Amino acid sequence: MTIHSESLALALASISPAMLALVGGVLAAFALLVIVLLLRGVSLRREQAEEASFRAEENEARMAELLKIQAEMQGRITAMTEVFGARQSELNQTISQRLDGMSQRVSSTITEQTKSTHENLQRLQERLAVIDAAQNNIQTLAKDVIGLQAILSNKQTRGAFGQSRMETIVADGLPMGAYAFQQTLSNGSRPDCTIRMPNGAPPLVIDAKFPLEAWNAIRDAGNPEAGKIAGQQFRRDMEVHIKDISEKYLIQGETQDTAFLFVPSESIFAEIHEHFEPVVQKAHRARIVIVSPSLLMLSIQVIQAVLKDQRMRAQAHLIQGEVAILMDDLSRLDERVRKLQGHFAMAQKDIDMVVTSADKLTRRGARIEALEFEAGGGDAKPAHESEPAAKSVESRTGLLKLRVVDEE
Repeated sequence: MTIHSESLALALASISPAMLALVGGVLAAFALLVIVLLLRGVSLRREQAEEASFRAEENEARMAELLKIQAEMQGRITAMTEVFGARQSELNQTISQRLDGMSQRVSSTITEQTKSTHENLQRLQERLAVIDAAQNNIQTLAKDVIGLQAILSNKQTRGAFGQSRMETIVADGLPMGAYAFQQTLSNGSRPDCTIRMPNGAPPLVIDAKFPLEAWNAIRDAGNPEAGKIAGQQFRRDMEVHIKDISEKYLIQGETQDTAFLFVPSESIFAEIHEHFEPVVQKAHRARIVIVSPSLLMLSIQVIQAVLKDQRMRAQAHLIQGEVAILMDDLSRLDERVRKLQGHFAMAQKDIDMVVTSADKLTRRGARIEALEFEAGGGDAKPAHESEPAAKSVESRTGLLKLRVVDEE
């Protein structure tokens, strides 16, 4: 303890008077600041007390005003309660009357709705019967579609299906003898159909074998990548099939330089031309024309017209001979008609003469009926009692005069 006191004394002795004066000034300023803060705190507490008393007075005034307003509100609520009671009784009466009217209307409406519902149920039952019949037809059609799918799933039966459709179109459009099915060519190949062309031209070849497996793979693809792979496979199959047709069926001098590739579906034909244009272009370069059922039918009709024109030309000399014979018959008919006309003219002249004679006889008979007989002192006698051979006759009763008028 002594050591510390001595150390403190030595430290104080070492401080200069200027430093001590500075420290003293600082302490005095600090004390002055503390006094100012205390005074401000007292003033602030006094202001807060005054403000609290003012707020208390203001709250009391507001409380009194609220009590006054509450009393007024109680009076108004009492008056409104009485008014609401009267209005509620009137409203209850009105509501009861309206409920009675509504009950009657609802009852009549329910009756009408029940009747309408019954009629609708009857119509619904009739429609359900029709739907049941349609469903039976749909089930039958579904069985047929399943059978068709089974046919198309087999390559041989599918080829037979396409060939049968092609054969039906050809047989319906051309006469017998203008086509042949499965005819063997000189190279041993057997096309599905050959159509004989006019004027000794080589026949036209039609192939009905269409690679449908790759097309079905395109339809069954679950993602774009699988669809792309299936499309490439379909393109390769089509190119191979086009090449086979070109090599087997396009024989110089024996067949036409163009062949038909029959596609048994209009939708597949449209898809090929829309999405596989390079295949169509390659087929055109190879002189292979891809045809749908409608295009094949149109081509068959054109060929039928050409064959008909060729048959007409082949029979032209016969037609000319028949026309010459017909002209001779017409000349003889004209001569005979003219002779008959002369005979008719002579007969008409004779008939006119006969008519003239008949007219003369008629007039003469009329004159005879109109004869007038005159007697000397007696009455006139009828003309049929006189003798017309003499113009005047002597009688016992007097002179009978006969007057004859000749109009000729």
